[in-house]
Amino acid sequence: MNYQQTLDWMFAQLPMYQREGKTAFKKDLTNILLFSEVLNFPERKFKTIHVGGTNGKGSTSHMLGSILQEAGYKVGLYTSPHLKNFTERIRINGREIPKRKVTSFINKQKGFLGKKKLSFFEMTVGLAFDYFANEKVDIAIIEVGLGGRLDSTNIITPEIAVITNIGLDHTQFLGETLPEIAYEKAGIIKNKIPVVIGEKQTEVLDVFLEKAKECQSEIYFASNDVKNYPLDLLGDYQRANSKTAVAAIQQLRGFTISEKNILDGLLHVVKNTNLKGRWQVLQENPKVICDTAHNKEGLAIVLNQLKKEQYKKLHIVLGVVLDKNLDEILPMFPKEATYYFCKPNIPRGLSEVVLQEKATNFDLYGKKYMTVKKALAAALDNANQEDTIYIGGSTFVVAEII
Repeated sequence: MNYQQTLDWMFAQLPMYQREGKTAFKKDLTNILLFSEVLNFPERKFKTIHVGGTNGKGSTSHMLGSILQEAGYKVGLYTSPHLKNFTERIRINGREIPKRKVTSFINKQKGFLGKKKLSFFEMTVGLAFDYFANEKVDIAIIEVGLGGRLDSTNIITPEIAVITNIGLDHTQFLGETLPEIAYEKAGIIKNKIPVVIGEKQTEVLDVFLEKAKECQSEIYFASNDVKNYPLDLLGDYQRANSKTAVAAIQQLRGFTISEKNILDGLLHVVKNTNLKGRWQVLQENPKVICDTAHNKEGLAIVLNQLKKEQYKKLHIVLGVVLDKNLDEILPMFPKEATYYFCKPNIPRGLSEVVLQEKATNFDLYGKKYMTVKKALAAALDNANQEDTIYIGGSTFVVAEII
């Protein structure tokens, strides 16, 4: 199989969660443990930092990677989902895994993967761990895919466990309440391994304290830190993420990291790791901004930042996925904006017709478009130089225009 045939085969075995949703979700570590054994336990051959949470885990992971790169280490970075290319998920010092490595690995393991019916995510995690081990990284930043306790990444024993925050997202898998979701996220806390919590949230504090006590793990709350660091990432929410990353670095043992490394790392996240889609300004006059925020907590911060923008008129290109709670997020959007409703090009994408109909219940008005690109083209046609265009609602909307 060539590279494209390899990806097609991976996607076809069992649907990947990002595209299909609930039918692709597997609450079990059995397969990834079997795969790890077949691969000779690659995750034991390098050090790791495990990063979970509802919002900010991707940005925090990239910040950690950037800081460690500035300190001179060979750093693996595993994140999901990807925006444009599958290879974005697996990087070393910002460089994506070569396509030939993906192809050769899957071709070699195809018999086992097919026989055991590994999910897209399980085979991707195995690929990442095997690649990092073979390339002899000094440390790898591993972002949780979904939840924590039963996530495929949770076979590692990290140097530090990081949990950014807890919000009501993926409730169909993780629980209907914040404490239930926190319990799943807390599953990445391991015996006598320090844990850094990004935000001290009253509703879930006891969950983390009890789990840390049970595991005899030191627990640190990054939000207690009052220091703000200069960043190259423009989103207001990155302040909290940077504090989380710095707190994790400060608890990391066995690595030499200076204050200058921290400062430089936070100033060069995009350059070092090629992070995209986080309050990314795509052009000026009219100003076009995109952001991958897609749940209540993330959108609250992003839409608040949008209010601070200076513009004559606001245009919003909006698309979401099927399982999004529209009654929860649509009231947050500004009524004075002109909307361009669209459907992200994935099976989980919500019809632009349904989105438009639902939006009118909250006094959000605009036209509907069959694709994200057509919606953006219409917004650009209608916008004056003094206007602002915001593109968001889903990671997959942003992925189509970057």
